[in-house]
Amino acid sequence: MSESSGASRAGSVSGEDEVVDLCRDLIRIDTSNYGDHSGPGERKAAEYVAEKLAEVGLEPQIFESHPGRASTVARIEGEDPSRPALLIHGHTDVVPANAHDWTHHPFSGEIADGCVWGRGAVDMKDMDAMTLAVVRDRLRSGRKPPRDIVLAFLADEEAGGVYGARHLVDKHPALFEGVTEAIGEVGGFSFTVNEQLRLYLVETAQKGMHWMRLTVDGTAGHGSMTNDDNAITELCEAVGRLGRHTWPVRVTKTVRSFLDELSDALGTELDPEDMDATLAKLGGIAKMVGATLRNSAAPTMLGAGYKVNVIPGQATAHVDGRFLPGYEEEFLADLDRILGPRVRREDVHGDKALETDFDGALVDAMQSALRAEDPIARAVPYMLSGGTDAKSFDDLGIRCFGFAPLQLPPELDFAGMFHGVDERVPVEGLKFGVRVLDRFIDAS
Repeated sequence: MSESSGASRAGSVSGEDEVVDLCRDLIRIDTSNYGDHSGPGERKAAEYVAEKLAEVGLEPQIFESHPGRASTVARIEGEDPSRPALLIHGHTDVVPANAHDWTHHPFSGEIADGCVWGRGAVDMKDMDAMTLAVVRDRLRSGRKPPRDIVLAFLADEEAGGVYGARHLVDKHPALFEGVTEAIGEVGGFSFTVNEQLRLYLVETAQKGMHWMRLTVDGTAGHGSMTNDDNAITELCEAVGRLGRHTWPVRVTKTVRSFLDELSDALGTELDPEDMDATLAKLGGIAKMVGATLRNSAAPTMLGAGYKVNVIPGQATAHVDGRFLPGYEEEFLADLDRILGPRVRREDVHGDKALETDFDGALVDAMQSALRAEDPIARAVPYMLSGGTDAKSFDDLGIRCFGFAPLQLPPELDFAGMFHGVDERVPVEGLKFGVRVLDRFIDAS
């Protein structure tokens, strides 16, 4: 057990003691985000978090940007308030889940096979629970952090953060006064290379996004007639070209650093131009890393028509587009070339790409905290193929990292847990994360 763990104090409740129950409680609050104005679960989660923080002496505030769409923010005073503050942020919303597809009900928080199961177990109620557990333990024992910490438990990340992080950054920026650095989701998880080395991937970059609607207008008519201007035909051909397109490999600074670190760890050179050979060495994280080597555009929705014998005058599709840092213009030019002149495109939601260097005192604190709990740990930078609330906080000049530490069994398909069926997080991984976060706060 870590020396920094609150469990060393006789008779007290430690962060490790309660992190599993906190995670289960949060999972049982259905905070499904359907991408619309609904969100009663987010309000309930915000109140739950506020209650847990108030119990240990904080004065959390709940900000409701739209009925039901609520976030909780609190500030912990550090030993040296003159130092720049640290932001620890997480989101409480989750993508929807169909219970019929799951081994255990997605909102049960059931414990089975050494894991906590449920929607949000890794995305990202695990980190929310670890943060609550560490903060509650430290405040119960009177252990101030070295500097101020701002805690933000946010709504709406799964639909772009408009009702959560973006609302707070735009309407309440004073909440983050003095904050220069932040940690959030999808980083700090382990990839076991061998018995002598475990890599922990720290997110230092994110792809940008263009969620878009594609529209083609054609000539409406009777389904029995020949029609050379069928909107559905034109759109489907364009979507087919887009979905089958192989985007060129573009190796960014972060990906190059990751491949160099991995090459050193494996003792072999990795060639980003030979993706099959490279990804074959990455096991369960291959899909996650592979998506950071190229721009991408995935068709996700189609819509047209209202009756089988009527050719509609318009057809639409939705596409999830992602671009690498520094390659937005190339992405959009390629997109228009592939789609052709008949297809109109408009953004449904867009956001920038992010990239920062893998250096500095905060990175050193991550590395030292990981090694203290796992002697074969090595922190390495990587790029996230998706996006997080860090995009909003970057607008305030905050340097953002993904660091939600988990030590994972080598056989667990961690990448497949995100938005997947049977999402789950190892119980021991949660306890490991509590110990690492506690040490990280002391070192940061």
